[in-house]
Formats: sequence, structure tokens, C-alpha cells
Amino acid sequence: MNHRRYPTSLLLICTLAACATQSEPAATADSTAGAANRQQAATVAQRMAKYTTVKLTADTSALTPKERQMLPLLIDAARAMDDVFWREAYGDPAPLLSSMTDPVMRQFVVLNYGPWDRLDDNAPFLAGVGPKPKGAGYYPVDMTKAEFDSAVATGGARADSLKSLYTIVRRNAARALEAVPFHVAFAAQHQLAASKLRAAAALAEDAGLRRYLTLRADALITDNYKPSDLAWMDMKNNTLELVIGPIETYEDALFGYKATHEGFVLIKDKEWSGRLAKYAAMLPGLQRGIPVAEQYKREIPAAGSDLNAYDVVFVSGDANSGSKTIAINLPNDEEVQLKKGTRRLQLKNAMRAKFDRILLPIARELIVDDQVSQVTFDSFFENVMFHEVAHGLGIKNTINDKGPVRTALKERYSSLEEGKADILGLYMIRQLSAQNETATPAMDDNYVTFLAGLFRSVRFGAASAHGRANVAAFNFLEKMGAFTREPSGKYRLNAVKMREGVDALSGRILELQGNGDYDGSGRFADELGKIGATLQGDLDRLGSRSIPVDIVYDQ
Repeated sequence: MNHRRYPTSLLLICTLAACATQSEPAATADSTAGAANRQQAATVAQRMAKYTTVKLTADTSALTPKERQMLPLLIDAARAMDDVFWREAYGDPAPLLSSMTDPVMRQFVVLNYGPWDRLDDNAPFLAGVGPKPKGAGYYPVDMTKAEFDSAVATGGARADSLKSLYTIVRRNAARALEAVPFHVAFAAQHQLAASKLRAAAALAEDAGLRRYLTLRADALITDNYKPSDLAWMDMKNNTLELVIGPIETYEDALFGYKATHEGFVLIKDKEWSGRLAKYAAMLPGLQRGIPVAEQYKREIPAAGSDLNAYDVVFVSGDANSGSKTIAINLPNDEEVQLKKGTRRLQLKNAMRAKFDRILLPIARELIVDDQVSQVTFDSFFENVMFHEVAHGLGIKNTINDKGPVRTALKERYSSLEEGKADILGLYMIRQLSAQNETATPAMDDNYVTFLAGLFRSVRFGAASAHGRANVAAFNFLEKMGAFTREPSGKYRLNAVKMREGVDALSGRILELQGNGDYDGSGRFADELGKIGATLQGDLDRLGSRSIPVDIVYDQ
């Protein structure tokens, strides 16, 4: 399949001269172009209205004087990831941003890291801009998918480097594909971030944090991230937290091979984290009870996993683009996960903002009146938390020697993995609720809150892995009778059918993953990944009520 790409150096904006017809009088051309520009600005203003701005605040009272000195260094390091992500997602932003005269237009371009609306399936919103390249900035503009597949078909070191998380693909002098390591392609940004991390490490009082920052600085210079991932999992007592570097693979919609740069600067809420600590130890037992055949749950989750609550101080790069995450589950390296487990980071201040400003208004509009009181922050927090915990359940390596699930499913992995985490999170809550190990009094609260949450996440659109996962979950559970739409236009949950649907969907996703079934994952997406007319009408209704889709950080 051919994928049309656009040079990253090309300014993709229709100028007045280019938009005008040559035989048209200049005055008419100017007025036509002016009208088009005004219409474009109005459209962007409407798109920008999907967001509500949240002032990032965090309690810094627990920080020591040296930690306060570290904070701006960590923010500077994270900010360096912003420039890299621009180049991964779009290209050099300077020509594009310097052309922006309308402040709302410029703000929206910055929010999306380019001229494609991330909440509207990456639809272009500037005149003259074509579709967003599936491979973003990771591959040559004229490369076909078949050409890449041919280049890696023979295997070996060259194939590994071309498929590596930490390379971009370019053409050499002979026009053959070659891999350029991130630390070479983005040398200036990586070196700047590394220097800031080393300066912060020199101030760190916690030995684990100091070791992690030092190794993460080394990783940015070498592209060897495993030692720092292991060190990150080993540190337990730090108050300041930093997630930085090339991490998720959502931006590479061509293959899902390439990691994108981002940064999170966080402060741990040790009181909340203490309440959550017990859940990670329950993973092995929960794994054994997953409703799926034995071969799909044969792996044993590592005992080193932990679960903590944080307040967000600063985000950059992928983490700051489009919709904002409210929880993180890292590292993604399967070997590290099996050896050390993962860390689940619940972003408490971001979560609270989304619940108050978005989820509750959605619930009041779309959930039947006698069930809307079951949409609670405690249930929302649990659903999000166990979504992240559930990433550690299931299977990381295929059962039929196709390698890691991530590699076997390529670009289809991310949305399927997010769907797995959603649905197994509900399974976990049900199991723990039966043991009186959860904060919510009734499982039905979690189910109703989850239903309201589906509407919230579906609004992110198909360009988001989370959005695609929630569209599929909505359609699957609706077919199972887990909820029905009443004549009032509001939805009623059936808890019994919901439980049956959760188990059935869990089994289907885990089998696709365990089998490394790339084609089957495509059929799953084709069958369930489309927003129907009725659901779209309900989503439009939310927009007409001025309920925001997501938040923008004032940071």
C-alpha cells in the first residue's frame, strides 16, 4: 500500500495567491481568500472550544529545599522533549508557527503539534493541508509499507535497527533505507536533557532517584534505556518523579514500531500511595482467575509492580498533545515487566479535573436519572487505577512463537492493549469487591461510571488508541445487552449482562493477543471500531451542551 507523505520542511498552508483562480480579479480573489480564512478561523475556534483550561497546581510542601532546586531542572529536561516530539509528529515547527497571526489558530496548532486535529481523527484544519502521514516523521516521505517490509524480511541487525523503537528511518546516498539512532537524529535535544538530569542527580538526596536520573541521562546519549528502566522500578522512596524520553508508540500509525518523546514531572502523594500499595501484590492471584483458557494466562506477573498517586507539575511532548492522560503504566519493555513488574501512576489532580468538568456533565446528559448518582469519583478513580494495573495481566509473549504481542500486532497493538486494560480492570474490581478490598460499596457503581466513561473516551476519536478501544468496547457491550438506550435518549445499565459482556470481551481480546493474530485484530477493529449514527448523535448532543471533550494545561 502506498502512503502519501509530505516533506517536513514544507509549509502546508494555502496562500492567498495559491488559493485564488488566475483569471479572477485580484479584489475578488482577496475577498474570497479572506472569507475562507475567516471561516477557517471560526472552525478552529469551534474546535478549540472542545477543551477547557485547567491550572496545574500541586502541593509542594513535602519537598525538601534540594528537591525544590531540582524541580526547574527536571522541567527543563522535560521541555527538551517537546521539540523532539514536534519533529516526530510534524517536522520543524518554526515556519508553521511564524506564519500564525491568529492567536487561537496558533494555540490550536501548538495543542495538536501540527495542523491535524487529534480529537477529530487527525483531520486537517488548515487550508491546503493533506492527510496526516501514518508514519508521522519516522519514515521517508516516499517510502511504501511494502518497501519497508521487504527491507526487514531477511532479519538480522539491519532489520532490527530499522524496526527499533529508538531510530528514525531515512534514505542513504544509494536511496536504500537506513536507521538513524534517536541520539544522533536528536542529538542537541538529548544532550540538553541529559545535562539537566545530571545536574538534578547531583542534588538528589534519595539514592534511588539519583541513580535513575544518572542512568536516564546516559540512555538519552546511547539509546540504551533498559538499565534506567530497571533503576526506575527499583526506586521506591522518592517524592519527585520524572518520566522522560521516547516511550509510547501511538504516533507511528504505520507500524507501531517507533517510540515518541514525552516528559512528565510529578510529585508523589505518599498518603494516597500508601492506600494503593496492597493491590500490586494481588496480581498473581488475579492473573490465575482471568476468564480465558490457561495458555493465555500462563505468564506470572512480577511481584515488583507498584501503584502510586501523583500530582502533575509539568508535561511535554506526546503527553501534552491532544487529549491528556490521567494515568500511566510503565515501563513498556516486556523483559523489564516480567522481571520487575510495572509502575502505575495515577495522576490525581488531572483525574479530578476531568471528573468534575467532563464526566459528571456527560453522565447527567446520557445516564438515566435513577442511575446517575452511581457515577462517583471513587469509582472513576478505581476504574482508571485498575485499567493501569490490568496492563500487567494477560500475556506479553505470543503462545505460538510469533514473539512479543507488541511486535506481532504492529500498529494494531496499542488500541487492543488499551481495550484489554479497560475490560480486565473491571474484572479485577469485581474480584476485589467480592473480597471487600475496594473503596466503593457496590460493583454497579463501577459499571455505571465505566459506561459514562465510554462516552467520554469515545469522543477522543479513532486517532487515539484509547478512543478506538472504547468504541469497540461500547459496540461489543451494547450487542451483549449490557446497556440499552431509552426513549429519553439516556442509557440504562444491566449489571448482569455487563458482567457477561466483560468476561466475553476479555476472552476475545486475550486470544487475539496471545495468538499474535494481526489479521484477526484487523477484523475485530472493522467489526466493532466504527461509531454508529445513534451514538454519534448522542456525542453531538454533548457538544451542543458545551461539555468539553478534554482539558488543556495552564503550566
